[in-house]
Amino acid sequence: MVSAGEFRKGITFQINGEPYVILDFQHVKPGKGAAFVRTKYKNIITGAIREEAFNPNDKFENALIETKQMQYLYQDGGLYYFMDPESYEQVPLTEDQVEDAMKWLRENDSATIKFFNDKAFLVEAPNFVELRIIETEPGVKGDTATNVTKAATVETGATVQVPIFIEEGEVIKIDTRTGDYLGRA
Repeated sequence: MVSAGEFRKGITFQINGEPYVILDFQHVKPGKGAAFVRTKYKNIITGAIREEAFNPNDKFENALIETKQMQYLYQDGGLYYFMDPESYEQVPLTEDQVEDAMKWLRENDSATIKFFNDKAFLVEAPNFVELRIIETEPGVKGDTATNVTKAATVETGATVQVPIFIEEGEVIKIDTRTGDYLGRA
């Protein structure tokens, strides 16, 4: 159990069985009346953000979030299959659960999957990936203005802005959090 008086950024808790994470908090002691904790928190599964004031003595159940490294196997219909490398257990996830991570993952790549009550709710790609460019416009010789970029499609289907000297077949390093080109691999 965690009390509202112990709230800090990043603490997870449950309200009515729903998991939440603290985004911001403020302990308030008005001159008159009882102290309270002004809290901004986010539903971990739906992403909905709420602001609410709690009595510092209010108690909440801890929300235990489990994180596992799993290997992406394949897609079949609307399901994406991931395997736990320790138990070889396969977990099918829907498109809503994998969201943006799939534009950076190839078959057999590792991903971080977060679970609440043994149910997966979020897939995160590694922060940096190296992917091969399968399609891009050829660079124009003599076009040497600074920061000139062009669109390139990588092997997972994602589109990344790259410098004009990058060509098809090259392997590039990408920051998956921002989608930015970092350099040649």
